[in-house]
Amino acid sequence: MISVSSSRHGESPTEDDRDRGDVPGWVMITVMTAIVVIALLAVFREQVLTAVQNAFSSVTGSGG
Repeated sequence: MISVSSSRHGESPTEDDRDRGDVPGWVMITVMTAIVVIALLAVFREQVLTAVQNAFSSVTGSGG
């Protein structure tokens, strides 16, 4: 069970309460996202490189 606030009802949150957040949850989301990106790059590396090269070529005008 997650406690939303440790202050009593009707009181404003203390400085410590405002600094608390779901840091472990955000860390987990960030790590999982990084894993998914790495896995996708491992599988689709050539397609990603080609797409990025084509995008840069079209922006710089050095495309064929």
